[in-house]
Amino acid sequence: MTLTSDDLRRPAVGVAGRPTRSPWFAVGAVGLGIFALVTSEFLPASLLPRIAADMGVSEGVAGQAVTATAIMGAITAPTIAIVVPRLDRRRLLAILIVLAVASDALVAAAPWYPLLLLGRLLLGIAIAGFWAMALAVVGQLVSGDKLGRAMTVVNLGVSLATVTAVPVGTYLGEAWGWRPVFWLAAGVAVVAVILLLAWVPPVPPAGAPPLRALADTARSRTMILGMTAVLLVAGGHFAAFTYVRPAAERVPGITSSSLALLLTIFGIAAFVGTMLAGPLADRRLRVGVLVAPLLIGAAVATFALASGTYTLVAIAVAAWGVAFGGLPTLVLTWVARAEPNRLEPAGSLATAMFQVAIATGAAVGGVLVDAFDVRAALLVAAVAAIAGGALFTRARRV
Repeated sequence: MTLTSDDLRRPAVGVAGRPTRSPWFAVGAVGLGIFALVTSEFLPASLLPRIAADMGVSEGVAGQAVTATAIMGAITAPTIAIVVPRLDRRRLLAILIVLAVASDALVAAAPWYPLLLLGRLLLGIAIAGFWAMALAVVGQLVSGDKLGRAMTVVNLGVSLATVTAVPVGTYLGEAWGWRPVFWLAAGVAVVAVILLLAWVPPVPPAGAPPLRALADTARSRTMILGMTAVLLVAGGHFAAFTYVRPAAERVPGITSSSLALLLTIFGIAAFVGTMLAGPLADRRLRVGVLVAPLLIGAAVATFALASGTYTLVAIAVAAWGVAFGGLPTLVLTWVARAEPNRLEPAGSLATAMFQVAIATGAAVGGVLVDAFDVRAALLVAAVAAIAGGALFTRARRV
């Protein structure tokens, strides 16, 4: 089956051509799957000291569980369609969430750190594989003029996980211990897979043979420029956000509570940005893929240069959150418009590039912090984000 731009404009239908229930139930189920996966991904950030103490390793070593997840994700995203070229995509999404259940259970029960690390590697497969398929699945559930809003629903899972995973994980980790928190995450994933199987109709694989489609998509000038833009924008974000705490500590008189408030502001703003991105992506996508990176760059630069005023820093963090919250929806909609006939390989490449951006941004930021200072890291990150936005607009008129 080849998915064309005409297919994107047709409403979803069920087997034998009968209309399904509202496709928004299915889109919501995909969003819940993303929420379950990203919640599991973020939990170590709130539980790291307890995990390290229980496993008998340093916090730095325990933190490599996050790195392992990202590395496995970068490997999985572009290859998942090649490994299972004919598998129904609803079943594939369900299998990937079941893999996340196994990951959380293994982490919760692991008596040794290597087993915990294995569990996090499984999660990397689950997250990247699910993200890589999400765009193609949603593209077959809704018409093309609603794709941006549909991806907003999916990306709300990321925003909700961003806002809730760390504080809830911290609170429950203090009350219950870290292992029960991962058992709870496994339970959320079980609910997600049940609803996905109940609400998402069968979704056949889309496009040409996966390996050829991936190679053709990767050679496309449009995708080369677009994925370079993703690397610059997302890499710039993570180069700055990874070191947001030492950057914020430069503000005179800042306390742990005011730092927590800054992170809360960012999370709420990211949620708002996600909500705004869908209509913008559907109606003014070219504007969105330029404005969001420019706003990220301006906000990060303001944060770097205005560290003497908490109010101005808070405003910059809010603008940063709004812009980055909308970025995944804008980028994935851009990918769908740029490669409407190759949604699976294009979505896979975008997912892989985000994973590469996480690792690269954090690494480059760390080098700049050590060689110069955190302000230099933020300024370089700001320039990278702005350059990425400019590159998006040159890549293709969408």
